[in-house]
Amino acid sequence: MTNKFATTLGLATAVLQPPVVKLELPAMAAVPDFGPNVLVFDPSTPDMQRQVDALFAKQEARQFDDNRHAVLFKPGRYELDVQVGFYTQVVGLGRSPTDVAIAGAVRTNARWMRDNNATCNFWRCAENISIRPAVSDAANVWAVSQATALRRVHVAGDVHLWDGGWSSGGFLADCVIDGTVTSGSQQQWLSRNTDWRRWDGGNWNMVFVGVNRPPLDNWPHQPYTVIDSAPVVCEKPYLYVDGDARYAVMVPRPRINARGASWQTGHQGKGIAIPIDRFHIARPDRDTAATLNAALDKGKHLLLTPGIYELDDALRVTRPGTVVLGLGYATLRPTAGTPAVVLADVGGIRLAGVLLEATVSGSVTLLQVGEPGATTRASHAADPIVLSDLFCRTGGAIAGRADTFVTIDANHVIGDNLWLWRADHGEGAEWNVNYNRNGLVVNGDDVTMYGLFVEHCQEYQTIWNGERGRVYFYQSEMPYDPPSQEVWSHDGVRGFASYKVADHVTQHEAWGMGVYSYFTRAAVVADSAFEAPAVPGVKLRHLVTVRLGGQVGSGIANILNDRGGPSVGSGVVPVRMD
Repeated sequence: MTNKFATTLGLATAVLQPPVVKLELPAMAAVPDFGPNVLVFDPSTPDMQRQVDALFAKQEARQFDDNRHAVLFKPGRYELDVQVGFYTQVVGLGRSPTDVAIAGAVRTNARWMRDNNATCNFWRCAENISIRPAVSDAANVWAVSQATALRRVHVAGDVHLWDGGWSSGGFLADCVIDGTVTSGSQQQWLSRNTDWRRWDGGNWNMVFVGVNRPPLDNWPHQPYTVIDSAPVVCEKPYLYVDGDARYAVMVPRPRINARGASWQTGHQGKGIAIPIDRFHIARPDRDTAATLNAALDKGKHLLLTPGIYELDDALRVTRPGTVVLGLGYATLRPTAGTPAVVLADVGGIRLAGVLLEATVSGSVTLLQVGEPGATTRASHAADPIVLSDLFCRTGGAIAGRADTFVTIDANHVIGDNLWLWRADHGEGAEWNVNYNRNGLVVNGDDVTMYGLFVEHCQEYQTIWNGERGRVYFYQSEMPYDPPSQEVWSHDGVRGFASYKVADHVTQHEAWGMGVYSYFTRAAVVADSAFEAPAVPGVKLRHLVTVRLGGQVGSGIANILNDRGGPSVGSGVVPVRMD
């Protein structure tokens, strides 16, 4: 594979300046105690490069451990090379990404794996910063796969989404890139509400929603799906400090028919600023489900600092407008057979930046949104429930079981970057150990997903029962490990489709959908990748299946229902349909 990093563009040097917004926040008595897993830097902090290098050396190859970290930069200018490893979040604390300017890099590579393979570069993100690349041929390298994000980032240069080897991402949102984004080996990618000079490259499924200057939509000849605007979207809440060093969390308001980055287009400041004293700042070394629920009952929001939270009861969010914001991949493990989190059917809840992990106690679902079995549901069209950077897993770090990862029984829910992963490697990654039937089950109406990644679940990976659902980008690998066709079949059908729109649904739309197979234990076949009723209101567009390898004779027989042709055989076989 040829590395194309040699070309250097003439880069724009202007810094984007958002409107100035005056926020009235109460004075704080003290700097918040974010605990030992959070580094807070300002431009005068000594020895910063040594500290970030030490953190990266610790986290570069630790794919499955309990370390969690956040690196926070106060407004100012820095000269640093910030390499980002596993379970690390790099965050600027400005009101705008341009308030924290880093000359050097905020980057991630794949050198810990053979041949610079980035297909396991999970669980890392960078948010709310400006980067002027000064390493890697004047490009910022962001070689990642799932459970990652670049959000609210301004790059005064180019971005390369690979490191010379394989890569399988990813998610880019609310960003401005002055130069070219080169996708390289990326198999699939979602770019949402972003501006750049140019996009270069593409393999199987590249989706662009509300992007300025996207590539030409020429499917199926090129793997591009272009949606002019995001119909309704809410950017992720973010932590910041104002000019008087007071901390707060900004909760952006919904945008309708949104195009381009929110902070560039005059939307800056349109949101609710919540002072930090209205948050319970959670610490894994001292908080329990009881203390967290007590804080919620008192009307507090939750800021979950990095670490592992062992919960003997679900976190129960019942008040409208509650924010639960995780830093540094804060991880919730339910230990008593409950969900990790239950969200009531009330408007404005924001759940963001958390990893929900099943344990051996098992859970019916890791996240419950709304009331199970409800016959009537509230409308949240004006103030939706929003799930941002939400990740779930069974197996990998620990053995665990969950029937379903996420169950949505509420209307007007927005999902923005979800990876729901039954582990295919690591601890407990075995057919009869990390049991997981479904990834996502949607029973509510008017649910919208941007960037839905669901992998290796043992039956239907996504089941959509609600009306007027919309999905912009879907990536799914079927389970690698069905032991036989007899075990992995139902009702006379071989295997399970990855994506199932229920037979009674009359309106549903989805764009840019990829399902892949790699059956390693037996020569099994899935009769279809997608199942949906053949009615005018159900429209699945730009579908692709790929046989990645596996047992000879294995693969996917059809793309949608009984149409689309097979990706079955002995090689890597991509098949597309409009």
